[in-house]
Amino acid sequence: MSSSPSLWTRLSNPSHFMRWSGTLVPWLTLLSALLLAVGLYLAWFVAPPDYQQGETVRIMFIHVPAAWLGVFFYGAMSLSAIGTLVWRHPLADVAQRAAAPIGAAFTLVCLVTGSLWGKPMWGTYWVWDARLTSMLLLFLIYCGLIALWRTIEDPNRAARAVAILTLVGAVNLPIIKFSVNWWSTLHQPASILRMGGPTIDPSMLYPLLVMIAAATLGGSTLHLYAMRTEVMRRRVRTLTIREAERLDAGRPRVAPAASLPLGQPL
Repeated sequence: MSSSPSLWTRLSNPSHFMRWSGTLVPWLTLLSALLLAVGLYLAWFVAPPDYQQGETVRIMFIHVPAAWLGVFFYGAMSLSAIGTLVWRHPLADVAQRAAAPIGAAFTLVCLVTGSLWGKPMWGTYWVWDARLTSMLLLFLIYCGLIALWRTIEDPNRAARAVAILTLVGAVNLPIIKFSVNWWSTLHQPASILRMGGPTIDPSMLYPLLVMIAAATLGGSTLHLYAMRTEVMRRRVRTLTIREAERLDAGRPRVAPAASLPLGQPL
């Protein structure tokens, strides 16, 4: 009596992933667009200006979700790295490779919007603050991982090397989170996830939470799109290699030419 495949086995099957993700992605795209439209409306037309920062505070509604997703995607990549090294899950490296450019893009948005906010508030676009420096390091790690994937041609070797480097770089995540508590920095301390509750006024907090939810859902949808693209890319690569091997096997073998004495004209 044959037993049905386990959930882990089904999840590790790329064909199964392509089926359910193909059904889910259009609905997630629509929901993400609607949630983002609501969040932008609340952020730009409902949330009031800050009594100190004025209209500049609206940068927060882009900056905070981008910072969260930059860290979130690196955390997801670290879990995928464990899946690659420990369980050799077929989709772990796919998920990790698909997440890297998305996480890098959100981290870059975080750095740019933070600089735009810093100019009117601090008088400069950049300071070597602990939080800013650790986020810049996160962006550089993202770029290094993407470059390493492109440097190593063998996919298995590349997956293992990137997984190890990803786990080493994960040490930076708690530094990003607690840098404002461990060191004296210009960056404001945690104002949402903190003991005692959020310090942001509800008129700004709720639009910000909607924007974080919209960015998270939209980023997850982009991740599924990227994973599907990566699976198709690897399938095309496999088919190309097999076709090349088939053509080589059917090609007639040419006997090597007999060696000639040194100086013998050809």
